[in-house]
Amino acid sequence: MKEVSSNKCAGGFQKVFEHESSELKCKMKFAVFLPPKAETEKCPVLYWLSGLTCTEQNFITKAGSQLAAAEHGLIVVAPDTSPRGCNIEGEDENWDFGTGAGFYVDATEEPWKNNYRMYSYITDELPKLINGNFPTDPERMSVSGHSMGGHGALICALKNPGKYKSVSAFAPICNPVQCPWGQKAFTGYLGSDRSSWEAYDATTLAASYSGPRLDVLIDQGKDDQFLSASQLLPDNLIAVCSEKKIPVVFRLQPGYDHSYFFIYSFINDHIKHHAKFLNA
Repeated sequence: MKEVSSNKCAGGFQKVFEHESSELKCKMKFAVFLPPKAETEKCPVLYWLSGLTCTEQNFITKAGSQLAAAEHGLIVVAPDTSPRGCNIEGEDENWDFGTGAGFYVDATEEPWKNNYRMYSYITDELPKLINGNFPTDPERMSVSGHSMGGHGALICALKNPGKYKSVSAFAPICNPVQCPWGQKAFTGYLGSDRSSWEAYDATTLAASYSGPRLDVLIDQGKDDQFLSASQLLPDNLIAVCSEKKIPVVFRLQPGYDHSYFFIYSFINDHIKHHAKFLNA
C-alpha cells in the first residue's frame, strides 16, 4: 500500500492510497479521511461508493463531508468505482459500462470476470485492508453512496445482514433489473439470464430480506433528470420496504438535481444518520 497524497483537513487528514488488488488484478486507489479522534482511539468506518464515471476524487473534493466526519469521529473510505487500465477490449468505449462503471457486481462473463469484481472488493478485500492498516473498529461500519454507488451501498447492506450498522444513498439506482442502465450493465457483466441479475437488485433483495433491523436514509432530488428518465425507480424500492417493514426515511428534495451540489447540501444529514448507529 502506497500513500499517494495527504492533506490536513478538518483537524484530521484526507489521504489517498494505491495498492495492488487481488480481486481486481490491477492497481486501485482509495481515499481515507482520518478524523482527529483517530490519533488516539479506534473509530468506526463509513464506506462511500461513488457513481458512474467517478474516481476516488469526486467525493473527497466535492461533497464536503470532512467537517461532519471529524465532528462525529468517523473514518470515511471512498474507493474508485471500477478497475482501470486492465486492457480489456471495449473497456473505454462507453461512459455507463466498463471503466468507471463497475456497478459493484462480481462479473461472471468474459472478458470482464477476471477484473470486474467490485462487490467482493468492497465487501471483503477493502475492509480487510482498511482494518489492517488504520485505527478502525471492525465491528462498526456503515455504507453510503450516490447513484450507481447508491445501488452498491443498498445491495451491500441487504446482501449482508448485520454487517453494516446503517445504510444511506443519494439518488440510488433502486431497481436496476428494470432500468436501461442496469439492464445494459447486467447483460454485459452477468449474462442474459435475468435471474442472476436479481442478486444485485436492491428492490428484489429487500423483498427477501430477513436480517436484523436496517435503517435506511435515501435523499432524492425532485428535479433529477435521471428520475424522470426512469433510471432510478425509488418508488419500487419504497413500496417493497414498506411491505417488509424495513425502516426507510425517503426524502424527495424539491429543486435538486443529480449532481454533487445535491450531495453537498445534505451530506451532513447522512453523516449524522450513520453516526447515530455507529457510535451507539
